[in-house]
Amino acid sequence: MQTYKTLHHQFKLNGCSYSKEELKEVAYSLVKEGEAYEQAIGDFLIDWLNDAPSLTVHTSGSTGKPKPISLQKQHMVNSARATGAFFELQPGDTALLCLPASYIAGKMMLVRAMVLGLSLDCVHPSSKPLTETSASYDFIAMVPLQFENSLNELDGVKKLIVGGAPVSYKLKQSFLKAAQRTKVYETYGMTETITHIAVKPLLAELIESNIDLDVFTTLADVSVTTDERGCLVIDAPLVSNETIHTNDMVRLTSEKTFKWLGRLDNVINSGGVKLFPEQIEAKLASIMENRFFVAALPDEVLGQKLVLLVEGVQETAQLRNKIANLTSLKKFEVPKEIFTVEAFVETSSGKIKRKATLNKVAL
Repeated sequence: MQTYKTLHHQFKLNGCSYSKEELKEVAYSLVKEGEAYEQAIGDFLIDWLNDAPSLTVHTSGSTGKPKPISLQKQHMVNSARATGAFFELQPGDTALLCLPASYIAGKMMLVRAMVLGLSLDCVHPSSKPLTETSASYDFIAMVPLQFENSLNELDGVKKLIVGGAPVSYKLKQSFLKAAQRTKVYETYGMTETITHIAVKPLLAELIESNIDLDVFTTLADVSVTTDERGCLVIDAPLVSNETIHTNDMVRLTSEKTFKWLGRLDNVINSGGVKLFPEQIEAKLASIMENRFFVAALPDEVLGQKLVLLVEGVQETAQLRNKIANLTSLKKFEVPKEIFTVEAFVETSSGKIKRKATLNKVAL
């Protein structure tokens, strides 16, 4: 069985093959002389290539303060092998690292390359990564913003996984209308599961039928249940020694498949009715031009009232009319108030901090 101490003989970094000792020298050089994103790559490679069986990573901080987590390197190898098997990646396949290596998603692209023998190119993790390279790739991982900005440049990409945040309904429609041949998969995972443990393809029949038919399928050796809160519980022995309890509310369709409803932290109880912001946002997406999200503010009658926050300049009266004509929204899903915010509060990786942003209008 392959271990974290093994470097695949077909692994390449930016077109060059290296022994383990040579790769250590490259890592030190990146830390000393590289740009900021290259220094992060070098830092991770140094951690990966030492003899310690584990390393420390940090959560994204989108739902709270970033916290350190210790991950077993062998679990990261197992995760890379599971991804390779699911997406049928072969030694010598080309891949692109366009995510920061300071976060788990970027680290895992490096691990996959070293474990599976991929030829990995590294570019600055910008919002438009494919403009920085003219090469074709068998496999790339992106966040939704990068995916959105790359819709017209996917001709040279065979398989693309998108994670870090939910892919909006509007973005899925834009991709399908572009009729690209790239196979795109939305992923579900977290730092604790060492990146994704479930995926779903972006297929036309899912979009054309009903967004509620979107279902994630877990990778091999991963099973899921729910707890008394209705939140997802993950059993993934190859990547975690413990059962993982999440705050993601789901609807199970089998022990290997589930529909994601939203974060428990975000659920709104308005007049005794449970509202899932992520589901409401999916319905609003077709009429929204700017970034937005829905949240709750205290209300004397309802307990909590649903409000809509929009980033940037927006004519609220016109938006109210559009919402009123949106037949997919139920009565309780119509926002009671609309607030415009000059700029949303974000994490360093670009995720919206909902509570911090809401505080801007609640003060």
